[in-house]
Amino acid sequence: MHFLPVVLPTDALIFLLLVTVVGFALYVRGKEHLRAPWREVKRSRMAAAALVVLLTYVLIGLLDSLHFRLPLPDNGAAKAEKEYSVEVLSLLDVIATPLRVRVEKTYSAPFAAHLYTREADERADGTEVRVFPRLKHGGRHLQDPDNERAADILAASARAVAISVLIWVGVCAALTAALAWRERISFKAMARRILRGETETPWRITLATLLVILTFAVWAALLSLKYHILGTDKVGQDVFYQALKSIRTGLVIGTLTTLVMLPFAVLLGIMAGYFRGVADDIIQYVYTTLSSIPGVLLIAAAILSLQVYITNHPEQFDTLAERADLRLLFLCIILGITGWAGLCRLLRGEALKLREMEYIQAAQAFGVGHFKIIWRHILPNVMHIVLISVVLDFSGLVLAEAVLSYVGVGVDPSTLSWGNMINGARMEMARDPMVWWSLCAAFMFMFTLVLAANLFSDVVRDAFDPRLRKQ
Repeated sequence: MHFLPVVLPTDALIFLLLVTVVGFALYVRGKEHLRAPWREVKRSRMAAAALVVLLTYVLIGLLDSLHFRLPLPDNGAAKAEKEYSVEVLSLLDVIATPLRVRVEKTYSAPFAAHLYTREADERADGTEVRVFPRLKHGGRHLQDPDNERAADILAASARAVAISVLIWVGVCAALTAALAWRERISFKAMARRILRGETETPWRITLATLLVILTFAVWAALLSLKYHILGTDKVGQDVFYQALKSIRTGLVIGTLTTLVMLPFAVLLGIMAGYFRGVADDIIQYVYTTLSSIPGVLLIAAAILSLQVYITNHPEQFDTLAERADLRLLFLCIILGITGWAGLCRLLRGEALKLREMEYIQAAQAFGVGHFKIIWRHILPNVMHIVLISVVLDFSGLVLAEAVLSYVGVGVDPSTLSWGNMINGARMEMARDPMVWWSLCAAFMFMFTLVLAANLFSDVVRDAFDPRLRKQ
């Protein structure tokens, strides 16, 4: 084997979550009462466009979750066992190798061919002048960057558009052929239905969104080979590469923290509202006490305790990536444990109202068990609240990671994340001229992810709300 697979804890949880989602999808196919709401989601154009964006982020996150270690080069000596590098790479690192290895000296602006700061340069006559040195990689193929750069970027952009359109046409042809075969109609008739938007699934908006994403992906791939399209940071690393690597961190914090939080919030919230009495008093006491503790202090104490443990037991971690990943996982657990009180309070209030409904009282009169009533009647009627809260919490968790990184208790400094990017760019906003591209890159990627998640969840909420579905 030419590499050593590495399974980090968050990698295992990510793929376990993926298997769970696939299993849930197979389960839904056999339940008509669950398929009906998802058919409504399937017909929504907004959901289709948002889902394409979300799947793009998920694909990048999955590529960045396949980790391994490369073997060290042989020095001619015979060894019983193969030795591997301590650097843990991912499949995304291999794909983005040009971005990863092309490091400049310091800051450079997007599409720049020179450094952002002046340096002293000694002339042939012995005098010194302050100039903007040329970059080692960005725009190095240009002889006269000031006059050639615009035409070169325009030509590369035109090639990117042509390539992306060709790929998109191939995808459209394959999809149309598959749909025509399934519907038992001609290719031309199916293509006409897609163009007119007459299909049940909004394939027209789906393919249009795919074209936009393909165009950006091909454009970024071609131009990143020649330029730093989003500039470089203080140590010369490509900002576009950092933004791509931060996607996995954002997805991990948003999804795994939500998974930790949901069982506490849903189970305890519904039980408090449905059973009332002593159960309600105990659950209220627990989440009121937890809410009274400053969350940042609790998170800081937990993360610093973990850091002390890692420092005192270095032999348990073979690589820096394993240490950073354990801190990321622990941060998700602490955020989940400290963040379920708000949703629990909402579900308690909703369960108090639902338990007085006539159909709930009728089920109780017929002797239906309490937990069966909760599963069949209470839980489906609060799912829209759960979905809304999950998305709002997802957005807040992505932003909270930036705040925690600012106070030094967020993810490990070696972990690329939007929070660390924002924290690193914080002091540079006061420079003259201002270094703005790291902050803008983190904001752009974060905004796109949160917006797509919000749009998709809004459609899912409307589809699963029994009152809206009845109307």
